[in-house]
Amino acid sequence: MHQALRSRTAFRPASGAPAAPGPRQHPQHPRQVRSLIDADALRVLHRAARVLLADLPDLTDRLVAALQDLEPAYRAAVTSDPAATWQEVHRSLRHSVSSLIDPRGSRDAARRCSWRIGATRAEQGLPLDALLHAFRLGGSLVWQGLIDETCRTAPEDVRLLVHIATDVWNFVDEHCSLVADAYRQVERQLAWRRENRLRVLAGALLDGASRIADLPETARALDLPEEGRYVVVAVAAGRTCDPSAPVRGTRAYWHTGAEVDYGIVLLDETGVPGEGGAAGGSAKGPTPPGGAAAVPGGARTGVSTAVSGLAAVGDARRLADLALGLCPRAGGTVHLTEHLPAALVVSAPELGAALVDRVLGPLGGLEPADEAVLLDTLAAWLACEGSAQRAGERLYCHRNTVLNRLRRYEQLTGRSLSRPADLVEVSLALAARSLRTH
Repeated sequence: MHQALRSRTAFRPASGAPAAPGPRQHPQHPRQVRSLIDADALRVLHRAARVLLADLPDLTDRLVAALQDLEPAYRAAVTSDPAATWQEVHRSLRHSVSSLIDPRGSRDAARRCSWRIGATRAEQGLPLDALLHAFRLGGSLVWQGLIDETCRTAPEDVRLLVHIATDVWNFVDEHCSLVADAYRQVERQLAWRRENRLRVLAGALLDGASRIADLPETARALDLPEEGRYVVVAVAAGRTCDPSAPVRGTRAYWHTGAEVDYGIVLLDETGVPGEGGAAGGSAKGPTPPGGAAAVPGGARTGVSTAVSGLAAVGDARRLADLALGLCPRAGGTVHLTEHLPAALVVSAPELGAALVDRVLGPLGGLEPADEAVLLDTLAAWLACEGSAQRAGERLYCHRNTVLNRLRRYEQLTGRSLSRPADLVEVSLALAARSLRTH
């Protein structure tokens, strides 16, 4: 608009002055005619704009009423704080109309006003479409006011307003773009703050450092109830996600870490972790109701035991780390509930090492191959629930061979595999040795 409203000058001879002697007069050049028309149009515009400026409160009332009637999103704003809304509209109109009269002197103030409105309304959550609609309604009201005032005082000059119409609407479009830029910039800042706050709350929850007073805010931010049965899923980071799910849950929130990603999973009504579940949901951030915790295929994944309430998520995270520590390097999913003896060992590595030395140490004097055979036989026999027949099938040998190897272990260590206490120690020692070597 400021391009069309800049000062224009044109030579206009004084009324009644005699023409200077010289060559025969030619018709005025089209540029001279255009300059005269523009100057007249500016005169008409300035005259009407000054009237609008003098009657600005009435113009403001009309625009506020139009917003209430035509823009539903503004109705709540007008109802909740009518004075603030009226002042915002009044300031915007004052700067806009002033820019019609003095574009160069009013331009910066008008731009600052529009920018502040866009930023403020973004913070308040007013939809951007509603805000842009309000600015265009304001432009329409001002333009109609210019036409009405000119029709009232000088109807013959209305046609001149056509020559500045494009520039008036360019001004409106410029400020709509300015408002949208301010709105989106603040919207990005607010989104970053929300995301950062969400990460802080989730991180404190997983670390067990959440204050009781913060739990309601955390529950709202994560879209998870304070009460409920939860497990935490720990996944070695840096893997591409796929829809496989180690836990059947209704909702989950994923927290990305440098080395481990953690999923806080609300269990379904059964409260029982499952090996599968409905695929769906996002691997990062909240998953929709009915979705499942999505984990990377082939990744190392540990699933905690179930805990009650968000307040216990920190304990579940530590248990998920234990389960993750039990995972083979090649990948896989370990549910802690299915590996509790091994979890006891891995939670106290010094005691596990001592147990290995005490229970399996006497085998260290054998040849490595001979030692490996005895250890593999013990592990297979325990995995087959004490059945020598099934252990022999797994090891491709006769059941009597299995029994002979077990008796040899008893002779070398002085332990009896029929004594429950010795059997528990052997099982834990084998688990500790396996964890130490994998």
